[in-house]
Amino acid sequence: MAFIHSVISWATIKRMNQIELFEKYPEEVQNEQLFNIVNTAKNTEFGKQYDFESISNMQKFKERVPIFTYETFVDYIEKVRKGKQNVIWPTEIKWFAKSSGTTADKSKFIPVSEESLEDCHFRGGRDIIVLYTSNFPGHSVFTGKALAIGGSQQINRYQNDMYYGDLSAVLIENLPFWVRLLQVPDKKIALMEEWEKKIEMMAQSTSNENVTNISGVPSWTLVLIKRILEITGKTNLIDVWPNLELFVHGGVSFNPYREQYKELIVSDTMNYLETYNASEGFFAIQDYPNSDGMLLMLDYGVFYEFIPMEHFYEEKPDTLSLDQVEIDKNYALVISTNGGLWRYVIGDTIKFTSKYPFRIKITGRTKHFINAFGEELIIDNAEIALKKACERTGAKIKEYTAAPIYMTNLRNGGHQWLFEFSKMPDNLEHFIEILDTTLKSVNSDYEAKRYKNISLSPPEIVIAKEGLFYNWLKERGRLGGQNKVPRLANSREFIDRLLEINKILK
Repeated sequence: MAFIHSVISWATIKRMNQIELFEKYPEEVQNEQLFNIVNTAKNTEFGKQYDFESISNMQKFKERVPIFTYETFVDYIEKVRKGKQNVIWPTEIKWFAKSSGTTADKSKFIPVSEESLEDCHFRGGRDIIVLYTSNFPGHSVFTGKALAIGGSQQINRYQNDMYYGDLSAVLIENLPFWVRLLQVPDKKIALMEEWEKKIEMMAQSTSNENVTNISGVPSWTLVLIKRILEITGKTNLIDVWPNLELFVHGGVSFNPYREQYKELIVSDTMNYLETYNASEGFFAIQDYPNSDGMLLMLDYGVFYEFIPMEHFYEEKPDTLSLDQVEIDKNYALVISTNGGLWRYVIGDTIKFTSKYPFRIKITGRTKHFINAFGEELIIDNAEIALKKACERTGAKIKEYTAAPIYMTNLRNGGHQWLFEFSKMPDNLEHFIEILDTTLKSVNSDYEAKRYKNISLSPPEIVIAKEGLFYNWLKERGRLGGQNKVPRLANSREFIDRLLEINKILK
C-alpha cells in the first residue's frame, strides 16, 4: 500500500505541474491541441475534403470547416460504422458510444478512437484522482474499492468487429485489467443490461466490500444506495462502508439530489466531485471542493469553440475562442476531437464561472429538454409522442409544458405534464399510455429510465384550466408572437408557478 501511495504521489505532482501549465497558458495549449489533431487527420477523407494540409492558423480552420451537428455529420459516422476507416480519423475506430437520440434517430453513435480513449476519457479518470488527492492529501481512497455504476446497455457487435454500448460500458470493456481489480462489482454485473436484476446484484455483491469511492449518475446511484440500506437494515451508508469518502458524479445536475445524499450518507468527511464526461469526450472536472465550476481540461486532444446563445440559431454563427469568452454568459459548446469529430455542436450549453483558469458549469441544452435523470428528453421526442396520443384519442392540445418531479425518500422521479386541452382526450388514461409508450420508442435513454419504474415513474398529467398559459405569459409581461411557452424545462421554475395560478383560476 505504501508503494501505491508513493507512485500516486509522484504521478500527482507531475500531472499537477502539467495542469498548472495549461492554466497559465490556456490559449497556447489550445492552439497546440488544434494543430495536433488537424495534422494527424490531414490525410483522412475528411482532412482532404477540407484541405487540412494548408490550414496554418485557427482562423483558416474556422473558415474552412463548417459547423456540424449530429444530423449533418452522421454520414461520415455511418461510413465508419460500415467498416470504412481513415474517414474522420487515421487510426482504427471500432468502438462507438451509444447515446440518446436526435430528431431523426432513436440513438446517436459517437466514434471512439484509441486516442480519445487513452488521452481523453481515461486521462480524465486519472485526473479526477490527481485533483482529489491534491486537495485531500490525507485521503484513504486507495485503501478500498471503487464502486463504478455503469450504463444500461450491453456491448453489442455491430459488424466487421465493431462494437457499441453506453460510454460507461465501452470504458469498462477497455480498462486495463489492473484497474478492474480495484473496482466493484465484477465486469459481468457491471455490464448487465437488465437494470432491475443489475441493481439487485450490485447491492448484494458490494454491501460487504470495503468501498471508499463511488462514481455514477446521481439518480441511479441513489436507487442503489437505497437498496443497499434495505438489505443491510442500516439508515446511514457509512455504517455499511465506514471508509467511504468520495462520490464522483455527472450526467445530470446534482442539486436536486444533494440533500437526499446528505441524509443517507451522514459523514463529516464525505466529499462530492462533479465531472463533465460525455460520449463525445471528457471535458471538465471540479478542481476545488464546493467550487461553483469545473476546470475545463485543455490538453485532452479536444479543441473548444463557443457560440453565444443569442447567435446560436443564425445560419452561420461565429464562434469564440477562450480569449474571447465572458463570465456568466450562455454558450453552446463546439468541439473538435481526437475521436474524429470536427466543429461538432455537442448540444450542451455552458457558462464560465472564472477565467484564468477557465472554469465552467453546464447550464442546459441547446433545445428544450428534460434531463433530470439522464433521460435526455428533447422537444422532438415530445412532439412525436403527443401527436400520436392526440390522433389515437381525439384530443387537441392548446398549450402544454412539462418538468421533472424529483426523487424523494417516498417516491421515484417522474415527469409532470401540464396540458390545456381545447378538446379533451376521449380516454385520459389511454392518452397517458400512448404518450409514455411512444416516448420509449423514440428515446432509448427515456426507455431505460422507465424500465419497470426503477428510476422514472409513469407520466403524471395535470389538466390546466382555460386561459392558464395566457394568464401566466401576461403576468410575466410576455404576451406577443415572439414569446412562447417553454415546452420542456429541466427545473420546476415554470411549472410550479403555473400550478399556483391554475389553483386560483375559476
